[in-house]
Amino acid sequence: MNGNPERKLVGPERRDEDAAEATLRPQRFAEFVGQRQACANLAVFIQAARARREALDHVLFVGPPGLGKTTLAQIVARELGVNFRATSGPVIAKAGDLAALLTNLEARDVLFIDEIHRLNPAVEEILYPAMEDFQLDLIIGGEGPAARSVKIQLAPFTLVGATTRSGLITTPLRDRFGIPVRLNFYSEAELEEIVNRGARVLGIGLTADGANEIARRARGTPRIAGRLLRRVRDFAAVAGAAAIDRPIADKALAALEVDGAGLDAMDRRYLSTIAVNYAGGPVGVETLAAALSEPRDAIEDIIEPYLIQCGLLQRTPRGRLITAHAFRHLGLPEPAQFGLFAAEEE
Repeated sequence: MNGNPERKLVGPERRDEDAAEATLRPQRFAEFVGQRQACANLAVFIQAARARREALDHVLFVGPPGLGKTTLAQIVARELGVNFRATSGPVIAKAGDLAALLTNLEARDVLFIDEIHRLNPAVEEILYPAMEDFQLDLIIGGEGPAARSVKIQLAPFTLVGATTRSGLITTPLRDRFGIPVRLNFYSEAELEEIVNRGARVLGIGLTADGANEIARRARGTPRIAGRLLRRVRDFAAVAGAAAIDRPIADKALAALEVDGAGLDAMDRRYLSTIAVNYAGGPVGVETLAAALSEPRDAIEDIIEPYLIQCGLLQRTPRGRLITAHAFRHLGLPEPAQFGLFAAEEE
């Protein structure tokens, strides 16, 4: 069984998961757990913009998947009392797609673009004046003498961008966001609060130690905490348990191949590949992607951030290098030459 909570879902399974996630999403800042400073700052900026009856400055959310970027974008629109439109960078293929989105916005509306680092460069160029001057500069009539430039005035709006790869956003685009917000992994206590809230929303019986077991194995990520809660609920229901306690949660998560540190089968395969095949590293990410048959983006965005956070992995100029802690976690001996490489990188 594949316990990777970030695996790709398709068809009805994907729709069911999306519906379940939507049910658990907080609706207001008062309900949102974690990211306290970011939420407090956003609340101030929103209150000031509403008082001036102006569009909120453009917002950029940066952080690993599952930390609440989409949820916060929706809360921003709700707190502003305006419409919320959502799309993603790869969907906006040409200038006409962007024009259609922007011209349908009403004053002070929020347009959310997920994966904004994947915008087509030609589309991005047209977005600049839209963000700065609320104008669209379009060329119509094709190429040659018949071509002419047309300016379209837009209603003032707020662009909320989200990315897991801030380094791939061009400097001109990044500089046009007046409110950059970096989201961090959640603490165990915050995740316990999120799991308990999710249990109340879903009507699940949950003990304090059951909530703690799920929270500490949720990789610091609310989305994963919600998914693990729903899967553990299934095991508890089949077992006929009235409430989820630590033993039930532990048994269910073990069946899902999620270990005591929150690592799933793919995490352990990643670490084992470096430990066994490359003596702990360093090894390049492209080599790892080929060895694991996984895209580089999945490795960099989904697998590595939490391993780095846990102190199991280092990204070095020479490549990926696992730590002594990773060898201990895997129950493997350190290679004789490993200490030399580790000392070299420190």
